[in-house]
Amino acid sequence: MVKVRYIEPGGAEHCVDVAAGRSIMDGAKRYTVPGIDGDCGGACACATCHVYVESPWFERLPAMEELEHEMLDFAFDVTPNSRLGCQVKLDDSLEGLTVRIPSRQY
Repeated sequence: MVKVRYIEPGGAEHCVDVAAGRSIMDGAKRYTVPGIDGDCGGACACATCHVYVESPWFERLPAMEELEHEMLDFAFDVTPNSRLGCQVKLDDSLEGLTVRIPSRQY
């Protein structure tokens, strides 16, 4: 299990344990974390699982693939530390990962 901290726009925090191999989006959906919709179910086709990955975690993530980069064009308020939660698979190296949820999703 990988501990992930989700921070809502208003500051509420949700610390949950997510099975290794699952995604940031999967963890949010499993524990009904508000603000991460994941409408496409993780197919990288909707950008409704957009998150901001905090440092130093962002630097530890695998490089973004082209499809994810293109889908972020549909997200609101994209920043340099934006990722789609469905595309980030969790493993033990990401223990304690912190992500912030945008104030709105596409």
